[in-house]
Amino acid sequence: MLRIDIHTHILPREWPDLRERYGYGGFIRLDHQACGAARIFKDDAFFREVAPNCWDGAVRIRECDKSNVNVQVLSTVPVMFSYWAKPDHALDLSRLLNDHIAGLVREYPTRFVGLGTVPMQAPDLAIRELERCVKELGLAGIEIGSHVNDWNLNDPAVFDVFAAAEDMGAAVFVHPWDMMGTERMGRYWLPWLVGMPAETCLAICSMIFGGVFERLPRLRVAFAHAGGSFPGTLGRIEHGFNVRPDLCAIDNPVNPREYLGRFWVDSLVHDSEMLDRIVDLFGPDRVALGTDYPFPLGELEPGRLIDRSSYSDATRKQLLAGAALEWLGLDASMFEEGRQGHSI
Repeated sequence: MLRIDIHTHILPREWPDLRERYGYGGFIRLDHQACGAARIFKDDAFFREVAPNCWDGAVRIRECDKSNVNVQVLSTVPVMFSYWAKPDHALDLSRLLNDHIAGLVREYPTRFVGLGTVPMQAPDLAIRELERCVKELGLAGIEIGSHVNDWNLNDPAVFDVFAAAEDMGAAVFVHPWDMMGTERMGRYWLPWLVGMPAETCLAICSMIFGGVFERLPRLRVAFAHAGGSFPGTLGRIEHGFNVRPDLCAIDNPVNPREYLGRFWVDSLVHDSEMLDRIVDLFGPDRVALGTDYPFPLGELEPGRLIDRSSYSDATRKQLLAGAALEWLGLDASMFEEGRQGHSI
């Protein structure tokens, strides 16, 4: 069966010194090591170490071949969003990152699909770069953060970007970043274990309660990490909507449960019972294989839970590729050569 991994991250091997380029700090730099790995720094603060599979397309394809992944959907590492930066500088950085991803897609068109990043803090510039991503670079859509500084995803400014994405038929991938409550989560890797799921739930609820899906019925949005804590708290969310509509239904009178099937999630849950839960909740046509490659918190054997499930072949086909294709707005025939030849 065709396998499409919708949740993978990539960086260029090199980019300019952004502090020098823009005149202030806070940006990410990559420090390559003699061993072949590289260390990511925010200014002088160490963030994480990455291997060549974080930037080298040929290495990624060899690893995909070993795990039987036919296609990866490429998006930047969320720490690169830089929504806090001056808008023109965030646009410049977005263009650099998007050109890199588009170049890899051109080089390996049957193995990679690209998502761009845009300066969401300036919606007019974000829409301009979205248009360039789709119409000039041939990318399938964009990746955005779970919030934009003080704006949640129901904010009117963010809505304009969603409306433009719907008009252009662009897919949107929402990934948690800049997690809430980090000042109280200094130990135990809690921002990644607790903050990320909460951020994704916040993003989904903001879009549901804010009426984004109601007003933009053709918008195709996928959320990382299986929707975060949303599947486990949907009952509470719906109950709150029912008992306190004066607080929850002020912008949209539709029950949150009615939006199941209106958006996609990836399959990254690390637990077979939870996979069953999200497949039952969202439907197999709305759950797409996603691994968070190449990072250790991802699924290290792509599709392992799906492969070991008792699902029918039809359901497995949807989870491994069908849901992804519908979200991306693409046809499986585009990737036939990649399935046959492992093209590098």
